Amino acid sequence: MKIKPILPLLILSGALPASQDVARHTQEELHRLHQDTKAYIASLEDPQRDAYQKPHEVVTALDLKDGEVIADVGAGAGYFSLRFANHVGERGRVYAVDISPDMVRHLNRRIRDLKLRNVVTVLAEPDDPLLPDGSIDRFFLCNTWHHIDGQSRYLALMKRILKPGGQVVMIDFQKKELPVGPPVEMKIAREDLIRQMETNGFRLVKEHNFLPYQYFLIFAVQ
Repeated sequence: MKIKPILPLLILSGALPASQDVARHTQEELHRLHQDTKAYIASLEDPQRDAYQKPHEVVTALDLKDGEVIADVGAGAGYFSLRFANHVGERGRVYAVDISPDMVRHLNRRIRDLKLRNVVTVLAEPDDPLLPDGSIDRFFLCNTWHHIDGQSRYLALMKRILKPGGQVVMIDFQKKELPVGPPVEMKIAREDLIRQMETNGFRLVKEHNFLPYQYFLIFAVQ
């Protein structure tokens, strides 16, 4: 599987960060933003994002368990990874997966400063999260899936890496004009994502509808 640069579609190529686009941008603006790591981190951590991303409500809806192992694919600056750390406990583990060395270094500094022992960064390949088979309770992808190309192969990898009974959580932008997020042509419609997941051996087991601009779907292996 190859992942295209940000213009068409995860995680981005080379040294660019992965996911969680915030303000509404054209493709050219997104390309410039992702080339400026400091500006991109600032956009990901913009407090105004909380108003529509509703991180507290998202984490509450996930109902993370003590000891759970969750992989945040396209973790970026750690917007969700650091929140997850407070819920999986000392026995749990958060894998913050990204392909950007700059983003991983930034997150490593935050982990050190916060003295977190249950968050591990993973500098992954564009086509492989580089996690052991049977090691993950849940994959979490927020504003990330619409960046991934070769998605069927990526789903096959996730099936191998999930523990029995594991889940894939997908949060992404609705395919219509919105005040935030990427251009419409970069988005994946909810119905198309569900169809894709079913084709690749997953089934929808839960859906949350409280996010104003994004769908929030939870899948399990069929």
